[in-house]
Amino acid sequence: MALALVSQPMSASLAQTARSAASTQTTGMPRFAIPYDERRGVFSFATGLENSLPAVVQVTTLGTSRGPTSGENEPKPLQSGSGVIIDSGEGIIVTNNHVVDGGTKYTVDMTDGRLFDAVLIGTDKATDLAVLKITAPGLSEVEMVDSDTLRTGDLAFAVGYPLGLDQTLTMGVISGLGRTGLGDAVEDYIQTDAAVNSGNSGGPLLDSRGRLIGINTSILSGGSDPLGLGGGGNDGIAFAVPTRILQYVVGQIRENGEVKRGRIGAILGSLTAERARDFGLGIVRGAIVEDVTPGSPAEGAGLRRHDIITRIQNRPVANAGSVQATVGIAPPGTRLALSYLRDGRERTTALTVEDFVTPRVVVGTASIQAFGAQFIVAEVLEPGTDDKTVPTLIVASVEAGSDAAQHRLMANDVLLAVAERPVSDLTALAAALADDDGMTTLHVRRGMETLEINVGE
Repeated sequence: MALALVSQPMSASLAQTARSAASTQTTGMPRFAIPYDERRGVFSFATGLENSLPAVVQVTTLGTSRGPTSGENEPKPLQSGSGVIIDSGEGIIVTNNHVVDGGTKYTVDMTDGRLFDAVLIGTDKATDLAVLKITAPGLSEVEMVDSDTLRTGDLAFAVGYPLGLDQTLTMGVISGLGRTGLGDAVEDYIQTDAAVNSGNSGGPLLDSRGRLIGINTSILSGGSDPLGLGGGGNDGIAFAVPTRILQYVVGQIRENGEVKRGRIGAILGSLTAERARDFGLGIVRGAIVEDVTPGSPAEGAGLRRHDIITRIQNRPVANAGSVQATVGIAPPGTRLALSYLRDGRERTTALTVEDFVTPRVVVGTASIQAFGAQFIVAEVLEPGTDDKTVPTLIVASVEAGSDAAQHRLMANDVLLAVAERPVSDLTALAAALADDDGMTTLHVRRGMETLEINVGE
């Protein structure tokens, strides 16, 4: 929408047209009107937005620089971003985790010129959110709206302190919803073309009535930092964490100082065009069940390897991130409904999210999980033969960041023994692991090489 600058009030006929548009309901069509300020003779969204702008603050993070120091101990500014007050009575401010990362002290600049020290209540790296608290009188706050009510094409306004400027407002539209696949975190982003640049991080994305719909967190910019921390310019693609996720995360941080999440016990991958062809599917949206943890809610719900999850809680699943976004804000005990494809046929099931506590050893019907690795029995070529296979314990998968991964255990390793005790099936493996509850040495064969890998405490 192109807006022309005018130096005088609009004509009486145009003003009457604007008033008529604001008050007329066309049969069968929703009312539509651009807000019109009759006194000044201009179209403006200021009335809806101006009450929210005082709640948008600048956040400065101070700490010790990683570079050369002059010997002074006082913390220095490391980075700055934006934030928004969501609870004026308690002085609660939401910003991005990457804005406060590495800091030891935090300051908040208000639009009225006041400066306050802030206390960091907690952070959540998975959603890139952080909560600060200040003690100050006369604060403003934003009204929050349910992001599930948003539609592509809605107007959106980004507010923050970009590129060293004072508070700045930009306008665009919601370009897309449910965006995922930007990393491995809990993702369900709002995409907007409202101009967002370095310094906007942590600031609010508002609707045309000035209500909070999301927290600006990242941008896509050619050849630049995807978090918008520096160097990258606005290319019209920015992402915000929706209030659907924000409300849960902030509530958890305020209550516990951290986010306590549940799990379903499924390792998920994203359905791509290439993998869809491999499965003989005519769809390219969904989450592939790559593996199921023994004894987990996913196993109990009947999910199997290569099932394709298409809906969760009646929300369409675009990829693995869609499932993680729902599970990531589901408290333990939440019942989740799933739709999935198996052999081309649609099925439904439900599972209950459980506490994210990983036991040292979990014994299932067809596999065992220990140290973050999944062990199964598979037919493997017998050493020294070309075509003779024997049932063998192998490592089916290794969870990233787990104890097993840190000690270089790898998928397809053949497990020979546990602490000098030979193991050839799941029963023997379970018994060996039950008898050894400390540091454990796994003897594995990788190719033609035999290795000893220490895992556990």
